[in-house]
Amino acid sequence: MIPKFASTGHAGHVNRCLSGLPASQVELDSSRLAIGFYCIGALDLLGLLQSKTSEVDRASWREWIWEQQTHGPDGTGFRPSPFATPKSKEPEPYTNYNGPHLVMTYTALLTLAILQDDFSQLNRAGLVKFIRACQRENGSFSIVPGQGDIDLRTLYCAFSICDMLGDWSGVDVARALQFIRSCRTYEGGYGQAPFCEASGGPTYIALASLHLAPSPDGAPPLTTTERNNSIQWLIHNQNETGGFCGRTGKTADACYSFWCGAALQILGASELVDAELHATFLASCQYKYGGIAKAPDEDPGQNQILLVDSDTEQKPLTRSIPHLSFHCSSNDVSSNRRGCCR
Repeated sequence: MIPKFASTGHAGHVNRCLSGLPASQVELDSSRLAIGFYCIGALDLLGLLQSKTSEVDRASWREWIWEQQTHGPDGTGFRPSPFATPKSKEPEPYTNYNGPHLVMTYTALLTLAILQDDFSQLNRAGLVKFIRACQRENGSFSIVPGQGDIDLRTLYCAFSICDMLGDWSGVDVARALQFIRSCRTYEGGYGQAPFCEASGGPTYIALASLHLAPSPDGAPPLTTTERNNSIQWLIHNQNETGGFCGRTGKTADACYSFWCGAALQILGASELVDAELHATFLASCQYKYGGIAKAPDEDPGQNQILLVDSDTEQKPLTRSIPHLSFHCSSNDVSSNRRGCCR
């Protein structure tokens, strides 16, 4: 029998993290916007955001997020957190350590959408300018203009923001699609960057980006052979525990239940997953005090809760697992907000 999905315990864990991170995770303070997204997104997916938080809390979170909107010479976006700046009600002047960050801008917009903000404070023109400044010659995107990580993660964030804005004018889509193609491997998966090993996370990100992007020539993003190869590689990442590994031959990790499961759903092949065994693995990753770890008997994290909650909606396997959602379905945290910033 599959253990019950402990929704109330998980809601308690993310609420505690919204109040303050445990000592083991204080180094994540510099990415506070992302932590907020994981926690608030998890509550939303659990259907407990309204009942487990107050309107005062939700209003204060919206206000705090808008305080992270920052304007620089390359446009407007959101900084990760105010960890390197003094508290002030007045807009702070631009500095190199206080500028917008592409990934954190993505998480900020999604969190505001979950919190049902009206986006009246969003500088749309500045945001389009910022996205344009982050794109590199090879079609990829950096986390800040001209420097920082350059891989499929940042491209996905840029595509998601454009989709939410309903404005792709800041992106050279053809070059970006070529960069995605250059990250495909012989296995049928995608690496973080060209010549990298295929992994479940980048594979989902690549397929989701192809799903979001306007097609310049109207052609399908994958050929039939490419689609079949991707399905084969993804489904073989489910191992004997029921969980998914991120790379060929590695151990199962709860995060990859989302990355691989969502990728299979985009490809229309989620029915190939051993659903009951998979649900058993996810249930075994639950922490007794609330939260979900990447593997049984490990400490829980905020991103695991959001990803596992999302995954259980893709494959509603048993009545003990709640029906939640994920990015590229018709009712997810992000695509439910497609065009939300228009």
